[in-house]
Amino acid sequence: MRKVRFGIDIDGTVTCPTSLLPHINAQFGCNLILDDIKEYDLTKAFPVDEKEFYEWYRQAETTIYETSPAQEYAKMILSEWREHYELYYISARGKNVADCTLDWFEREEIPYDHIELIGSHHKIETAKKFIVDAFFEDKHDNAVDIHEELQIPVLLFDTPYNRNPIPEGVIRVTNWQEADQWIKKLFPIEEKVN
Repeated sequence: MRKVRFGIDIDGTVTCPTSLLPHINAQFGCNLILDDIKEYDLTKAFPVDEKEFYEWYRQAETTIYETSPAQEYAKMILSEWREHYELYYISARGKNVADCTLDWFEREEIPYDHIELIGSHHKIETAKKFIVDAFFEDKHDNAVDIHEELQIPVLLFDTPYNRNPIPEGVIRVTNWQEADQWIKKLFPIEEKVN
């Protein structure tokens, strides 16, 4: 019998949702905090030309990913889960940042079974392909779409940019400890009998 398999987003889910802000503030002379980010599209939070922003982002992407801190308790909980579940990271990052992504996972000692960088926010097909049993996400529409299409629980990590209503089956969590509590209810770990 195969282990329960989780599909896990990286940015804003395993990494802190504030990871980008120091880089944006330094580049564009802003003083943004997470509460200023009310939409997933960061260009809506401050006056910036979208083209200029995305050109900068492409150049800064590797540095941003290399310096992103992991969310509190992510490493500890994912390490515990690794004993009982399969950890498949499915990210909108492109293959161009595969090396720095793998380096980050190794350096941060975040366990994984597989990392899939799809270069798109459309994660449904990849989640289907890997037959994931639950998903972890910070992008509201992804969480809802994945749940509705695959009929699996999706844990949505709460941020100011994803506070639209959610259907039953999408579970809003504020941190990795809360995610752990839900997972233990949804996918109880069977005790081994000697």
